[in-house]
Amino acid sequence: MKKLKVGIIGCGTIGNEIAASCMGLLKDKVELKALYDIDRKKAEGLSRLIKRDITVDSMDMLFDKADLIVESASAGISRKVVEKAVEKSKDVMIMSIGGLIQSEGLLKEAGKKNIRVYFPSGAVCGIDGLKAARLSGIESVTLTTRKPPGGLEGAPYLKEKNINVHSIKGEKVLFRGNPLEAVKGFPKNINVASVLSLAGIGAKKTKVRIITSPGYTKNVHEIEITGDFGSIRTRTENVPSRKNPKTSALAILSAIATLKGIVESIKIGT
Repeated sequence: MKKLKVGIIGCGTIGNEIAASCMGLLKDKVELKALYDIDRKKAEGLSRLIKRDITVDSMDMLFDKADLIVESASAGISRKVVEKAVEKSKDVMIMSIGGLIQSEGLLKEAGKKNIRVYFPSGAVCGIDGLKAARLSGIESVTLTTRKPPGGLEGAPYLKEKNINVHSIKGEKVLFRGNPLEAVKGFPKNINVASVLSLAGIGAKKTKVRIITSPGYTKNVHEIEITGDFGSIRTRTENVPSRKNPKTSALAILSAIATLKGIVESIKIGT
């Protein structure tokens, strides 16, 4: 059986875990062909970790070696990755979905060329129900995210508002708005809002709240959906990744599960 050739762009926490799954859990169906990171030392470090010298010097080189490109870098590069996929007719899996929240035209262009663009559900449950509900009519989608202060540190919104999250004593609502505003203010924290927007009623109509407290120990995402179908309420309590508190462990597992689903013949769920 021919293996799927995979290349990874972005060799941080998520990229490392996806690479490990390619070399372990998925090794019978996936061949990891190339690694690229703007910080070459990260790619080289991952190459040493998996004991394969597959670091490349550019995205173009990576695209030429792989059939499926996995982006696990940042929202600042995810659009460029999809543009390159359209140019080179390659399928992609995007982790930094926030970078594509206003890229409907680009995604349609990918669709016209039969390029598959995969967006993992990430750190939430309920995306399957949202996708189904969209076919009958959705009235509202609201995301409430609760994160420990350390998981939000360094966000542009906090700097702009001069908010020191470590000075907060109790539960505090930091942000209310839509995913467009949330992605701009919290680019490393709110991919969930982006995937909800794409699966549901769009970035302008979806509502987002971000709350923090020094008493929080988990990343918690609550989703409320109402429409002609009825209503859905989900609550996902995520343990932060031990290597990167800004990333939920479930988001990493979701990426691996998506890759697993791509190479398996049996498809479960919507």
